Formats: sequence, C-alpha cells, structure tokens
Amino acid sequence: MSTKHSKAAEKFLQDSKMAAWHNETLWMVRAKRDKMSKEVPEWEELRNKACELKLYSNSHLEELLLEFEKNATANGAIVHWAKDADEYCAIVYEILNEHNVHHFIKSKSILAEECGLNPFLMERGIDVVESDLGERILQLMHLEPSHIVLPAIHIKREQVGELFEKEMGTEKGNFDPTYLTHAARKNLRHLFLNAEAAMTGANFAVASTGDIVVCTNEGNADMGTSYPKLNIAAFGMEKIVPDLDALGVFTRLLARSATGQPV
Repeated sequence: MSTKHSKAAEKFLQDSKMAAWHNETLWMVRAKRDKMSKEVPEWEELRNKACELKLYSNSHLEELLLEFEKNATANGAIVHWAKDADEYCAIVYEILNEHNVHHFIKSKSILAEECGLNPFLMERGIDVVESDLGERILQLMHLEPSHIVLPAIHIKREQVGELFEKEMGTEKGNFDPTYLTHAARKNLRHLFLNAEAAMTGANFAVASTGDIVVCTNEGNADMGTSYPKLNIAAFGMEKIVPDLDALGVFTRLLARSATGQPV
C-alpha cells in the first residue's frame, strides 16, 4: 500500500501548482486543529489520558474484546471474528448473500478499504455505493483515497463540479461547494432508500456496554444505521475502549484533532 501511495504522490507532485494548492489546503486544516486545541485548557492532559487508556486497552485486548462480545450479543447484535482480510470479506459477503442483498451502501471504513471489500463484493454481483462525500467522489472517478481523514483532499471543487454534471445532471459550471453537497445528498438519499443493507466502520467499541460509536459530520452514517433493516459495523480490534468514561476522553479529542471541529 505504501509503495502504491508513494508512486501516486510522485506523479501528483509533478504538477507544482497542484502540489502548492494541496499543501496550502492541508495546512489550513492543521491550523484549524491547532486553533481548536488551544480552546480546551486541559488539552494536553486529555492527550496524556488518551495515551494511557490506549496502552491499557492494547495490553488487555483479549478480556476487553470478550467483554464487548458478551455485551453486544446481549444487546441483540451478532458478533463475527475475522483473522485476516480474506476472512473479513468472506464474512461480509456471506451475511449479505444470506439476506439476499443486491444494493449495499457504505459509510466510510478504512478497514474495508484496506481489505479490498468493494471489489470483492462487486465481483460477486453486489452493487456497492460509498456514501461518505469524499469517498463517493472518488468512487465515481474510479480513484483511491489519498488521505485517511480527507480522502478526496487532492481533488479540486472544479473537478467535482464537472463530475457531478456528468453523473447527477447538475448545472454546468457550478462548482459551489454548498450546491454540490446538496446535489450529492439528493442523489444519495435515493440510494439509501433503496439499499437492502448498510455498513459503517466504528470509531470506538465500548467493552462495558457493547456499544458501537460512529462519529460523523455528514449524516450518512446516521442514515446507514437507522434506515436499512440490516446494518453491519466492521472495525479493527484496536477500536476497543474499556468504558464510557474512557470514551468521553477520546470523543473530546477526535473531531478536534481530525478536522479542527468541536464535537
């Protein structure tokens, strides 16, 4: 994966104007993050506490994961374990096939990206739609994400406008972000209403309660977890946190660090 990324980066950097714009955009996000962190007096204390909690969770994985499975099952969930990408993809396909799913809509999942879930399912006749706006743009462009938080950060809004003209019939030459966002929502709503199943990742899994926590600023995960009858939440075991007190520490840090937004 890193070799592929480095080759793509090398090609991207050949366009000096594009590279300068990209650098400026990423720096703007970093500046937002730094500004937001300074508005929380106990910021460094929270970071230190999060580090301690992560060290605890990583050193108690087995007991925390089994506690999560017990409580999630009691909540009515069905828990599956996968040892690698192949088994993960096979389990997801088996669930979808068992429920006769042909239209599958996904919220953002880094795990799914790493495991190659989309092509695996599409090769088996399942229509897979990405609902995260950045991921959807890249899916329509047949491109891969370039950033873990901002997957389409390397795509200019003018390019998105041209794409949406072709795919969604938007106004020619209109690349206003608000306009394009509304067009994407309208397009995705139809897809949500016709999907037989949805998937989210998980930012956290709480061992003491069996809860799965998804943090989103678009609302697509809300649709995925509430509308289709079947929902799959897939995540790596490192997402486990011991309890709700621990969760509170991480949620105060997450959005501020990721996109420079308050929770």
